[in-house]
Amino acid sequence: MTRPCLKQTGQGVELSVLVLPRSRKNRLVGMHGDELKIKLTAPPVEGAANRECEVFLAKLCRLPRNRVRLLQGESSRHKRWLLSGVELEPIRNLLNSRLGA
Repeated sequence: MTRPCLKQTGQGVELSVLVLPRSRKNRLVGMHGDELKIKLTAPPVEGAANRECEVFLAKLCRLPRNRVRLLQGESSRHKRWLLSGVELEPIRNLLNSRLGA
């Protein structure tokens, strides 16, 4: 299944995410429009939710944390992340398997 939250670039894959902070536990919720919806326990203060989202995405995509970088949305719930050095197809397959598509 095509995922509008994913975009292949020359550096890797860009991922559009909607972050919902202060949740009970960290989890992948599903899609919200063209964004991947993620719930995180961290509050949205002093970059805590961004750091937790970085760790969550690194684990989800089986990447070292230094290959997950925030491109846009530092103080917003709507974020764009770069998963560097990866191809679109494996990430799409991983999301499809996690989201049941």
